[in-house]
Amino acid sequence: MTTPVRRRGRPGHDVASVLAASVEVFNERGYDGTSMEDLSARLGIGKSSIYHHVESKEELLRLALDQALTGLEEAAEEIKSSDGPAVERLELLLRRSISVLVDRLPFVTLLLRVRGNSDVERQALARRRRIDHLVTDLVKEAVGDGALRSDLDPAVVARLLFGTVNSLTEWLKPTSKQTAADLGDVVCGVVFDGLRTAT
Repeated sequence: MTTPVRRRGRPGHDVASVLAASVEVFNERGYDGTSMEDLSARLGIGKSSIYHHVESKEELLRLALDQALTGLEEAAEEIKSSDGPAVERLELLLRRSISVLVDRLPFVTLLLRVRGNSDVERQALARRRRIDHLVTDLVKEAVGDGALRSDLDPAVVARLLFGTVNSLTEWLKPTSKQTAADLGDVVCGVVFDGLRTAT
């Protein structure tokens, strides 16, 4: 996982550590409910030291959301450039998305909580929608191939698929022993058993 570096950090903190602590507080208190004083207290440094690394609380939000979205977008691009049946690409996208979620859990958790209350949040939601459209297109293609049931609305199926993936943020902990591969097996086993056409 890479974190953009804007400026030279002060001893004891860099952009990555400031960002990680900030995301913890955003997830605990909500972005809107978090002040720079809250972040300063968590980090044990003055507000001026935070501003040495980033320009604003909003920039911290943008960097955090980008951590989640970049991983998901990379997974989507991999699927777009791959061959094979649509249903297999759809399953691979779910598995890759679960891997991103496990690897970047605090950042994905924050992404799933934004509601479009600022330009930064609206831009993040627009990026998420592009991924959602890819999922819907894959579901439609898989239905057309005869691999998935045709009696279900593809847009609803797409939302339910990623609703299942996203629900992992409600209980999965960074210290969990569950691997992304294990979780992928369970999620794909559960959802695709009900979606595949009878053979």
